[in-house]
Amino acid sequence: MQRGRMIRGACGRRQFLKAAVSLACLGVRGASTETPFTFGLTPVFLTSDLLLLEALQAYLERAMKSEVRLILRRTYQEISSQLVAGQIDAAWICGYPFVSYGPRLSLVAVPVWRGDKQYQAYLIAAAGRSAGAIEDLAGDTHAFSDPDSNSGYLVTRALLAERKLRPESHFARTFFTYGHRNVVRAVANGLAQSGSVDGYVWEVMTETEPDLTRRTNVIWKSEWFGFPPIATSAGFGASDRIRRFKAALLAMPGDDLGRQVLSLLRLDGFDDAEPGLFKGIARRVELVRQFD
Repeated sequence: MQRGRMIRGACGRRQFLKAAVSLACLGVRGASTETPFTFGLTPVFLTSDLLLLEALQAYLERAMKSEVRLILRRTYQEISSQLVAGQIDAAWICGYPFVSYGPRLSLVAVPVWRGDKQYQAYLIAAAGRSAGAIEDLAGDTHAFSDPDSNSGYLVTRALLAERKLRPESHFARTFFTYGHRNVVRAVANGLAQSGSVDGYVWEVMTETEPDLTRRTNVIWKSEWFGFPPIATSAGFGASDRIRRFKAALLAMPGDDLGRQVLSLLRLDGFDDAEPGLFKGIARRVELVRQFD
């Protein structure tokens, strides 16, 4: 009986979202001569749910009173390069490229997760394995997320640099999955013996895909870092388009459709932040540079 109620509840929520998305789209697309606002999404974002993407797009279009196009790319570099060049208006990127590009980018907003604007990087291994530190992963086939990912690459790289080691000497083999979910899947399915992953993604997957995460084990957690930010090109930071975009993000908790989007993302909302939030990432960038 309980299972039946859960299924009906999930279906009801999806039906509500579909109806809300349809209503939100009425009178927005095609009603304005303004160039569509382009919002880039990288694999740091949970992009597997088409309904989530549709709801996010519909909410932004209604809140901004403008057509919005979501730009999806496989790698962080593809989105970051477009963002810096001003080819897209804004993007949800990682703290690593935000720090790397420095003054060429402007901070728009940062997600709030579990009451904070920070998250951790996790090292994971197969469930049941006796491991508690990166030293225990020597000789592994190790899965990284993306070469421009803080939690999915930089943190592990810096952890090894502190020990005067490099990934190619510590691990038997490494590969990039180009998605944090794919790192979890690789370890859970035995394609990798260990992996570097975004703690937020792993925690959300524990709620949404517990059969996968229970086949992995978190063996190490990093310090807290600034949550992957939403940024724009420095030249766009003071524009009216970015002002409306930022206002839409900050207003999400007060809107029915906005709250549904946040619920799917397991986020509390979005908030202002200062670039200093990412100083922990900047320290690791410098550590790796010095070691190289």
